[in-house]
Amino acid sequence: MSAGMNRNAPYLVRLVSIVWRRRGARHAGAELMRARRRLATGVGAVLLGLVALAFAAISDRAQGAFATLIAHWPYAPLLLTPALFAAVVWVTRRNAPYARGSGIPQVIAASRAPDTPPSNALVSLWTASVKFVLTVVMLLGGASVGREGPTVQISAAIMVKVHRYLRVPITAGVLIAGGAAGVAAAFNTPLAGVAFAIEELAAAYEQRVAVLVMGAVMIAGLVSLGIAGDYVYFGVMRETLGVSAVLMITPVAGVVGGAAGGLFSRLVLGFAGARWRPIVVARAHPILFAAGCGLTVAVLGIATGGATWGTGYGATRLLVEGHGQSDWFGPAKFLAALATTLSGAPGGIFAPSLAVGAGFGNLLAGVFHNQPAGAVVLLGMTAYFVGVVRAPLTAVIIVMEATAARGLILPLFATALIADGASAFVCRERLYHGLAKPFLALVEGKAA
Repeated sequence: MSAGMNRNAPYLVRLVSIVWRRRGARHAGAELMRARRRLATGVGAVLLGLVALAFAAISDRAQGAFATLIAHWPYAPLLLTPALFAAVVWVTRRNAPYARGSGIPQVIAASRAPDTPPSNALVSLWTASVKFVLTVVMLLGGASVGREGPTVQISAAIMVKVHRYLRVPITAGVLIAGGAAGVAAAFNTPLAGVAFAIEELAAAYEQRVAVLVMGAVMIAGLVSLGIAGDYVYFGVMRETLGVSAVLMITPVAGVVGGAAGGLFSRLVLGFAGARWRPIVVARAHPILFAAGCGLTVAVLGIATGGATWGTGYGATRLLVEGHGQSDWFGPAKFLAALATTLSGAPGGIFAPSLAVGAGFGNLLAGVFHNQPAGAVVLLGMTAYFVGVVRAPLTAVIIVMEATAARGLILPLFATALIADGASAFVCRERLYHGLAKPFLALVEGKAA
């Protein structure tokens, strides 16, 4: 017995040695993969932060160029804006169909079946590059678009490309982290990026995704902070409201703003499936319809003295800082944003929605004229934005971080919750998830 064991001992030692080496190799491989994943997240976050800053700078220059044009030729947009709308939609449909619209629905869809051919197409560098260029072109024509949604799609594309280059598997967390970091870099609001990942991008939020998201958001935010400085996006608002004022204004702002935002979502989602003959005809002639949307935007811009052109950052900042606008600004911006969104051209709705909300807040400030105007405007911004995107936590954090309005945190949360309920009453389906359905059908159909 002992002799047999002695004869088998070398084989047992060799077997244990082989198992141990294989285990060590697997452990080393896992450590190497973790290191590559961290490197990919860090490099991707730095790159997307730089791209987000470049996107912001170029977009601002495009808006400045358009402002210079209309200063010399006030009625030029009647020809220029419809022509650019039609041209951009034609190019998008022909060369980059996945670049249309906001970009956030594409990331939502891609995260459901990551690293499949349809998902890769939704967040490819080609799609992201076209999105970048065409959004800038839309701003050159005065379109009511934001760059935050496009930044989300562009950032997700960059994150995917870096991970693929470093041979790191593409998971939903990669897309979510890229999109969230894009929001953080676009608004200089890191906490809002994390909140957006939880509320909009992630179907089921997991702890390992949380670490990835926060790492990407932190790095992208530091890049933005280091280059652009510690700026406050919509200006500083230090006013507060008393308890009695909050109890009066919050329900009104929440119901009115939330219902208005819900109406916007219902109109946008309803356009795709409506059977009313004029809408059916419009869908059948998308280029001509886009030109009509551009003409609508041009007329609204001229009628409001240019208040509705572009993203609306300037007008929003003036309202937040207590400088009034025309009572028509909110409704007119609503129509300009709706026409731009329905055109099918690339461009986001974050910034226009905040501008529309500020316009509705301006109307409320006229009703509650004995209260600080800036504070009332912020409640209107929050309510309408929640009504559109149905993301209360994201809305509150964006508004708070972008205006340094920490003294209004509780009224903002109360307004957001009321607005979410009012919006759901008008439009049950969440806007981005409704817009993601065609992309989800593509991704899930091909992945199955």
